Amino acid sequence: MSKLKTHKGASKRFKLTGSGKFKHSQSFTSHILTKKSTKRKRHLRSTLMICKADHASVRKMLPNS
Repeated sequence: MSKLKTHKGASKRFKLTGSGKFKHSQSFTSHILTKKSTKRKRHLRSTLMICKADHASVRKMLPNS
């Protein structure tokens, strides 16, 4: 059986925490920032955890993590 390959797009977006959960950064932070309020941009800086429903699909894309 051949080796499992890592999904490169997923590896750039998700990081595994020490407890085995996946964290990701929020979207809507790269451009068109002038119309967004300072409060909105400040809250978008934080990282979030992947929800339980998506955990299996992310784990499948990142088999070596």
